[in-house]
Amino acid sequence: MNRGTLYLIPSPLGDNDPAEVIPEPALETARRLKVFVVEEVRTVRRFLSRAGLKGHIGELEFHELNEHTDPKEVEAYLHLFDNGQDVGLISEAGLPAVADPGAQLVSLCHREGIRVVPFTGPSSLMLALMGSGLNGQSFAFCGYLPAKTEERRAMIRKIEKRSSTEHQTQIFIETPYRNDSLFKDLLATCADRTKITVAANLTLPDAFIRTCSVSAWKKSGLVIEKRPCVFLMLA
Repeated sequence: MNRGTLYLIPSPLGDNDPAEVIPEPALETARRLKVFVVEEVRTVRRFLSRAGLKGHIGELEFHELNEHTDPKEVEAYLHLFDNGQDVGLISEAGLPAVADPGAQLVSLCHREGIRVVPFTGPSSLMLALMGSGLNGQSFAFCGYLPAKTEERRAMIRKIEKRSSTEHQTQIFIETPYRNDSLFKDLLATCADRTKITVAANLTLPDAFIRTCSVSAWKKSGLVIEKRPCVFLMLA
């Protein structure tokens, strides 16, 4: 059977002009594709419109793949590749399939022998690590920490111990409206000497990235608010 290719198309981390942060080959590919599997249709419509497809969005076919998508629906997306049809995978922000449900489709394509082509683009995790000054030789992405305070503090203690034992940078994220709650728990739980990086609104004009010890952060009075943010820790 003649099957198309899955292209992993990066998207901006914020309200950037796509040309500022997405390489032209990725944008060129996005402009020629007609079928997309996306985390959120509205966001992708806006991105593609700004990427050069304004006035042509109605000609495109969108299928959602997010945390609510049933695995059987993902399996059904195999038909999208029939007759040599190429498909683009686009996440809500940054690189698709990294901390993103789109990884399910990538896995399915590998299982079925469908070609997968990833494009380079902005990754908040790697940009934060690059700018942190912490250990870039050994690091781990922990995803989202628990939402409940006691469970979250227990996890913070666990990853701080791991970081200290292995001298390994720990990277984690949070939904924007819980940024300040997580930051408060980090300062209340971690040792004063532990280093914490706060990286918010990366690639945007008001980007903020700073690494300090917990004791220094306690004196800073920082309020992160509802900005997309990556946290890093090195004990």
